[in-house]
Amino acid sequence: MSYATSVYTVFDQTLAMLDGLLAKAEADERGDALLAEKLADDMLPLATQVRFVGHQVTNTLNRLAGGGCAHAETDPTTMADARAHIADLRAMLANHAPESWLKSDTRVEYNAGSDYLFASEAHEYTRDWVIPNFYFHVTTAYAILRSKGLNLG
Repeated sequence: MSYATSVYTVFDQTLAMLDGLLAKAEADERGDALLAEKLADDMLPLATQVRFVGHQVTNTLNRLAGGGCAHAETDPTTMADARAHIADLRAMLANHAPESWLKSDTRVEYNAGSDYLFASEAHEYTRDWVIPNFYFHVTTAYAILRSKGLNLG
């Protein structure tokens, strides 16, 4: 299995799972108010975690799969918006088959949220930067919802 197929599968399956978590949050009596919840005062809220999950997907598609994917600039304000964001990400992903991604050994340059420019091969970029950050934001979203008592199974 190619690195692109692996990343594609991780994105698609995990986005589907995140949508399921958000559906449970949407059904909770607190609903949209949960988007403002955080694990700690100095951490970002659930809404931002959902937006940053999307940044990992769109940045990856833009760097490795031909581009043209805009990422959300603002946090979702309702659970319906958050779920629509996840649906949009899955649709973007569906339009970028793994076969169209850069070859594994193609050099990719990226700025990792700092003033430093990094360069690595495509498979290293996804393994060492994209997937860990993607999982961090998904896991943090899950942890926020669990910390607020949602029964997520």
